Amino acid sequence: MREELRVAAYAVCVQDGRMLLARWVARDGARRWTLPGGGMEHGEDPYDTVVREAEEETGYTVEPVTLLGLDSIRRTYPRPLGAQADFHGLRIVYEGRVTGGELRNETNGSTDLAAWHPLESVPDLQRVELVDVGLRLWRERPGVGRVPGEQA
Repeated sequence: MREELRVAAYAVCVQDGRMLLARWVARDGARRWTLPGGGMEHGEDPYDTVVREAEEETGYTVEPVTLLGLDSIRRTYPRPLGAQADFHGLRIVYEGRVTGGELRNETNGSTDLAAWHPLESVPDLQRVELVDVGLRLWRERPGVGRVPGEQA
């Protein structure tokens, strides 16, 4: 089984009772809302990753203001030719503040929409589990940077 590690950085941006989300498009065409952010490039600092990815996906300049915590997931999924992958994702979650730019959708990327959603409507959205993890980290601000029960 092939081992895969992906390190990514994301922003929880809440403003005026609304949360900024990007709609992720899966390989199979499914669409679910996620936190703005994404994978680190080799040699890139996580702070710079979240700034770059948030701008790519939303059009906004986002300043990370607080490190909320880390989330670790592990999944097994099929690879070509019948192989399996043992995937481990390490997700660095910041609280972010929008400091500039204009809301726009990403083109030719992993997301197709960016929008603000009222906090009370987030549970009704088709979303990835990272949105719930990010909200819990933002609300609870655990000292160890980990929400109990959310890790793989």
